[in-house]
Amino acid sequence: MAKIMAIDYGIKRTGIAVTDDMQIIASGLTTVDTPKLFSFLTEYLKKEKVEAILVGDPKQMNGMPSETAEMINTFVEKLRNEVNEIEIVRVDERFTSKLAFQSLIQSGAKKKQRQDKGLIDEISEAILLQDYLSQKK
Repeated sequence: MAKIMAIDYGIKRTGIAVTDDMQIIASGLTTVDTPKLFSFLTEYLKKEKVEAILVGDPKQMNGMPSETAEMINTFVEKLRNEVNEIEIVRVDERFTSKLAFQSLIQSGAKKKQRQDKGLIDEISEAILLQDYLSQKK
């Protein structure tokens, strides 16, 4: 089996999470400066087998696309062209950042850690990915 990756694409930074090879557990991998994302992905995909990449689909509470949807759609099209052999899956990402922040509080994280937006991006993608794995079974 190959891993599944989740990407929380952002203007400044992008959170990345991956599963283990058995696709049982999702964990945060890293946060990458967005301008360096494609070079990071190229290097990572040379070393690791990935069968699918999840990309968050940002929506408003009423289900309509958020203001960042167009930027993320452009990213997804470029990603499809770069990694055309890997399935790209769009998933609703509403509430993942709030859940990530809540999990930091519950884990006893210090205030400085809770303010680390990169860490929150990474955790939110792990939550999104673990939720996807749970629904897939």
